[in-house]
Amino acid sequence: MDLRGRALHHRELRGVVPRAALDVEQAVATVRPICDDVRDRGVAALLDLTERFDGVRLSDVRVPAAALHGALERLDPAVRAALEESIRRARLVHADQRRSDRTTQVAPGGTVTERWVPVERVGLYVPGGLAVYPSSVVMNVVPAQEAGVEQIAVTSPAQRDFGGLPHPTILAACALLGVEEVYAVGGAQAVAMFAYGARDGAGRLVVPGVDIVTGPGNIYVAAAKRLLKGVIGIDSEAGPTEIGVLADDSADPRAVAADLVSQAEHDPMAAAVLVTPSERLAAAVHEELALQVARTKHRERVSIALQGPQSAIVLVDDLDAGLEVVDAYAAEHLEIHTVDARERAARVRNAGAVFVGRWAPVSLGDYCAGSNHVLPTGGCACHSSGLSVQTFLRGIHVVDYDERALREVADHVVALADAEDLPAHGDAVRARFEPLV
Repeated sequence: MDLRGRALHHRELRGVVPRAALDVEQAVATVRPICDDVRDRGVAALLDLTERFDGVRLSDVRVPAAALHGALERLDPAVRAALEESIRRARLVHADQRRSDRTTQVAPGGTVTERWVPVERVGLYVPGGLAVYPSSVVMNVVPAQEAGVEQIAVTSPAQRDFGGLPHPTILAACALLGVEEVYAVGGAQAVAMFAYGARDGAGRLVVPGVDIVTGPGNIYVAAAKRLLKGVIGIDSEAGPTEIGVLADDSADPRAVAADLVSQAEHDPMAAAVLVTPSERLAAAVHEELALQVARTKHRERVSIALQGPQSAIVLVDDLDAGLEVVDAYAAEHLEIHTVDARERAARVRNAGAVFVGRWAPVSLGDYCAGSNHVLPTGGCACHSSGLSVQTFLRGIHVVDYDERALREVADHVVALADAEDLPAHGDAVRARFEPLV
C-alpha cells in the first residue's frame, strides 16, 4: 500500500489502513442467536453448542478439581518455571497499578473521597482454538487478583483430544494461580454463560453470572462481548491479534519479518502491518518473509494471514507521516524500529502496547515482559486500554458534608437548580434549613 504523497486527515487514514474483511459488527448477527439460546436454555444450550462447535459432548461444563491439580502435577518443569516467572513479573507490574483511596477537602466540613472497590465476580476467557494459551490465564488472573476480586472464574474451550476438558497446560496454569472455578466452554456461548448465568434442567444454578468478562478471543468472542456489554462489563474487544511496526532504514529486516510472522501464526485472520518510508527496508522485509514463512511450522495459516486484506507493507513519505498512519491504525501491538525509537514511541497516542526497539519484540510482551497481553484490537486502542488492575476496580465517590459546609454552598445549588428548571432540587437543600411553603 503506497500512501506517499497523500495528505489524509486522521479520520480518513482510519478508512484506508488495512483491516480484516469481516468486522466485529458483522459477526454480532452470527452470535446473537447463540447468546439468546444460552440465556433461554442455560446448561442444555451450553452442552449442545459445545458439541456443535467443539465436537465433544460434555456431561458437565465445570472442570473437576482433580483435573486441575492433576494437570499441575504433570506439567513439564520447564513450562512450570516459565509460568512462575511470568506470574512473578506480571505481579510486579500489576501490583503497582493498584490505586489508593483519596480524600479531598472541598471546604471546611465538606469532603469527597474516591474509593476504589473491586468488582465482586469476574469471568475470564482463555482462548483454546488453533493454539494453547496458558499465558492468557496469567494475564487475566493476575490483575484480577491484584485488584482484590473475590470470585474468579475461568473458561476455555473443551478439547476433544483431552476428554472434553480444556488443554491441560491451561488447567495447570489455573491451579498454579489458585483458581478452582474453571469451565470447559468456549466461543460466544462462554461470554453468554458468564453474562446470564446458566441453570440446569432442574433449575439449579450451575454457573452464576459475573460482573465483568475479560480476555482475548476470536472475532465471535469479541462480537459477543460487544453484544452483551451492558449486561456485563467488558475489558475491550480483544479479537484476532494484530501487530503494527513503524520502521526506518536502521531496522533489521530479519527481526521485523520474524515479528510479523510471529503474530500471523496466531490465526488466519491475524493482522501484520509494516509502515515505513524506506523502499529498501520494505523490499528486504518482503524477501525475508518469503524465506521465513517457508520454514515456519504454521506456514499455511501464516500465509493466509499475511496475504489477507488485514496485512500490508505501507509506504509513507517520512516517519512523521508513518506515525500518523500507525496512530490511525491503533494497533494492538506496535513496535518501533527507528533510530530515535524511544523518543518516537513517546509520541504514540493510539496503541494497546508499544514495544521500543530491536530488543523488545511482541513475543516478550506475550509472555514475560511483565506487561499485559490482553489488548484492544480492530482500532479500539484509540478509545480503550489493555487489561489492567483498573479493569476490575470501580471508583465510588463518598460525599461527606456537615451543616456548615452545606449552608455555605446552598445558594449556589439553588441557583443552578433553578437555572435547570429543577426547583425540587433546590427545595431539597432549603428543606434542611427552613420550612418549605
